[in-house]
Amino acid sequence: QVLLEESGGGLVQAGGSLRLSCGASGRTFSNYAMGWFRQAPRKEREFVARISWSGDSTSYADSVKGRFTISRDNAKNTVYLQMNSLKPEDTAVYYCGAGARYGLGTTSPYDYTYWGQGTQVTVSS
Repeated sequence: QVLLEESGGGLVQAGGSLRLSCGASGRTFSNYAMGWFRQAPRKEREFVARISWSGDSTSYADSVKGRFTISRDNAKNTVYLQMNSLKPEDTAVYYCGAGARYGLGTTSPYDYTYWGQGTQVTVSS
């Protein structure tokens, strides 16, 4: 089992930045593809970014491309989401997920087995 805990959320003005962290414990974190997803009230959980187990491959939702950056530090068992130029529509609870072992990661939340409890990001206009 992989235990995940997100941190770094908060309230920020439009145009500002936040860096989310997702710390992992349990099974070998470095073996898992990781993803960031978000869920706004009354909406489904949506893909934000993913990173392969090795860190060599990443991809982003079109809505965040060029503004968000996903990275991982396997020595620290942590995956990050740097969010710049934030917009009010980025407001949501952000979740990190652990997906396939030795995988690239996918855009579907159904492919992720382990989840954190989420961290709230609120962007004011």
